[in-house]
Amino acid sequence: MKISVQTEAFDLGTEVGAMSRDRTDIGAIASFVGLARDLNEGSGVAAMTLEHYPGMTEKALAALVDKACARWILLDVTVIHRVGRLLPGDPIVLVAVASQHRGEAFAACEFIMDYLKTQAPFWKKEETPEGERWVEARASDDAAAARWTDS
Repeated sequence: MKISVQTEAFDLGTEVGAMSRDRTDIGAIASFVGLARDLNEGSGVAAMTLEHYPGMTEKALAALVDKACARWILLDVTVIHRVGRLLPGDPIVLVAVASQHRGEAFAACEFIMDYLKTQAPFWKKEETPEGERWVEARASDDAAAARWTDS
């Protein structure tokens, strides 16, 4: 399992390759890459700054991965989340999940991403033509994560 909070960009191919190298037990790897957008809530976004509490954030991400591993049979998980100032088009987050079967990989990847959006201790500030603003949590993200409490 790999969990990293970092300022540096990541490469999807490199990360997935590292997960599957010399492994013949993996039947599926599902991944999600989140990118910084240039538009949010009707305003242009020139840049976004992500902040976190070092140590606390990694611990929260590890607990989230542990929940996924308790729910599905997972062979490997990679979660990379960037912090610092990001420009539109920059990769922000990678979640990659390896399992024997695609269903578990897809479900666990989506579960981790849904909870990452709602429970991980990150704070986002956007630079817009109107000035800087903190990004509030979205009700749609909470609703997406809530569906996992019933299953």
